[in-house]
Amino acid sequence: MKIALTQYGRREIVLCSALCASAAAAISAAAWKIHPAWSAGLVAPGVFWAWVLWFFRDPQRTCPADAGLLIAPADGVVSDITPVGAESPLGTEGVKIGIFMNVCNVHVNRSPEDAQVLKVDHKKGLFLDARDPDAGEKNESATIYLSVPSEGGKQSPLVIRQVAGLIARRIVTDLTPTQVLKRGQRIGMIKFGSRVEVFAPLHLARRVLVSVGDKTRAGETVIAASGETQ
Repeated sequence: MKIALTQYGRREIVLCSALCASAAAAISAAAWKIHPAWSAGLVAPGVFWAWVLWFFRDPQRTCPADAGLLIAPADGVVSDITPVGAESPLGTEGVKIGIFMNVCNVHVNRSPEDAQVLKVDHKKGLFLDARDPDAGEKNESATIYLSVPSEGGKQSPLVIRQVAGLIARRIVTDLTPTQVLKRGQRIGMIKFGSRVEVFAPLHLARRVLVSVGDKTRAGETVIAASGETQ
């Protein structure tokens, strides 16, 4: 079975391959010089190398094309759904939907909607458990400010926040200001366990279509709708 790998993991894959090859060579030498039983140790670097490849998998997704939908930006489990106000990164009343990603989830993040990138703010912080709803305010993060075309030619704000977790130590945000995104387009990833938050104004998320505990798939799961009929 062929597994598509994300470009965001090239460095880690090359480094892991080199380390695992060195470890396998050392174990093989020990088995030849000391005792054949040492060859059983070859399983460990092989399993670790396979896990790293699995972590950086990047499967194709079929994104819903219907208008007025917000799509999950991350694979994982919905950890919290919270009303927000003008003091939030959104700057207006809306809703925040948090998605927790464990180390077994696909970690490539995607845009929830067609939008233009306004700016990306990186913030240093802690590395608390990403399942905590407060982690978004305290942990290291990258906040992506988007502008979404709305009815009448108006623009609506939409914010995505990539939040580092207890294990995650690197946030990748593959975006530049003024860049135009398509719904479901890859926008980066967070490496080794984390959370992603979506801040949407009320008129873009009149109906929240997920509940706490629901599983999501980036680019496929509809998390909210702007209309009453979707």
